[in-house]
Amino acid sequence: MLLSDHSYDDYSAATPFLIALCLRAGLFCYIIIFTMKKFYVIKTFGCQMNVHESEKIAGIAEELGYFVTEDDSNADLIVFNTCCIRDTAEKKILGNIGDVKVLKKKKPSLIVAVVGCMTQQNGAAEELKKKFPFVNIVLGTSNLSELSSAIIAIENRQKKRYDHILNETMPTIDETIPVKRTSGTNAWVNIMYGCNNFCTYCIVPYVRGRERSRDFSVILDEVKSLLDEGYKEITLLGQNVDSYAYENKRFVNILEEIAKLPGKFRLRFMTSHPKDFNSAVIDVIRSCDNICNNVHLPIQSGSDRILKLMNRHYDRARYMEVLNEIKQKLPHCGITTDIMVGFPTETEEDFLDTMSLVREARFSNAFTFVYSPRRGTVAAAMEQLSPAVKKDRITRLVDLQNSITKELSLEYIGRTEEVLVEDLNPKKPGFVCGRTESGRLVNFPGVEADIGAFKQVKITTSRSAALWGETYGE
Repeated sequence: MLLSDHSYDDYSAATPFLIALCLRAGLFCYIIIFTMKKFYVIKTFGCQMNVHESEKIAGIAEELGYFVTEDDSNADLIVFNTCCIRDTAEKKILGNIGDVKVLKKKKPSLIVAVVGCMTQQNGAAEELKKKFPFVNIVLGTSNLSELSSAIIAIENRQKKRYDHILNETMPTIDETIPVKRTSGTNAWVNIMYGCNNFCTYCIVPYVRGRERSRDFSVILDEVKSLLDEGYKEITLLGQNVDSYAYENKRFVNILEEIAKLPGKFRLRFMTSHPKDFNSAVIDVIRSCDNICNNVHLPIQSGSDRILKLMNRHYDRARYMEVLNEIKQKLPHCGITTDIMVGFPTETEEDFLDTMSLVREARFSNAFTFVYSPRRGTVAAAMEQLSPAVKKDRITRLVDLQNSITKELSLEYIGRTEEVLVEDLNPKKPGFVCGRTESGRLVNFPGVEADIGAFKQVKITTSRSAALWGETYGE
């Protein structure tokens, strides 16, 4: 019988029943869809390279139908993207993996994957297998692209465990891995992988392989696409960006070509090596308004004896020559560095050489570390210093650098700086935060709609490394 055969009163009486039926059906469908959803969590440790690789892991997970969650207990897939640059990082990672055992007992279907630098070390995969038998997937730095097939194999119960570590020193670059960008207004772009320097303290060449540079045209196409998508800042990544070499193209050529692209954006890069950083790079930064006056140039030690033991291929005089050229040609450049204390055989005199260099260089900020032996490196076999000596030296170094950073912050007061708004200030409602082109963090009044915008900000106060201000001319 057609609906038109019913009287209006009959239809009105049936309406609540029909609505209720539809609502129940909709709710049932929603419950079915929600309960069928798969969720993932990625736990990232280490450098910006790992942060970007976690974006690739997210891309793989979402391509397989997973949705991101911040709740571990709700996850169907947990991926640990690991770092092994320091012993403290490894211990933290192992502790975090151990914590998942409880979740795995409650939810046996939970897939646990461990990838990255830590797994690439000799014997690490076997150690993980013995210590954490509940881990389902172990992959190295060279075969992240296998994560998708590994997850599928575990999901379909084709395998209980998927372990595969490639040992090639020159693995190929896979350009097909999807990327789920998670860094707000900034987009990371790898220009190269691996390292040829073999500093005696560093595990990177052993776990990431020898240097491989990406195709020059592929890099440019990726940057163009990212700018078209609305990203306001591009950060080029490499263990040593200055040694980029693809056919007849070098690092300075990448900077020049990206700087020519249309639109308002910023270009950053990291990390540079003092032995390779050169005048051509400084000159192109000076000539291009969209390349940030911000250079990260690790020194590691101010002692020539220690630099030689570290196999750094430069001495203190060469480093200061490069630094002074940067300051002369780029007077407002923010220069940051890495400094290590407690390297094997480091004497008090060696340490004082480092302190004097820090006073002379006046870095805007420094990432300071205590040396920790890395299995398989040359320095691990050298005479080690006591923890007490290391602790004393790192404390003195941090205190010195903090005082310099605070002094440099005061120089910003009264200046107007262009700031790219990155996010809301999580601790101060009604404020946003972003960075100057020199890399200094600035907090000022704003709203969520400001994120991604360039603002002229007058600096009014400073608190150690952070600056505070107010928008100018609005």
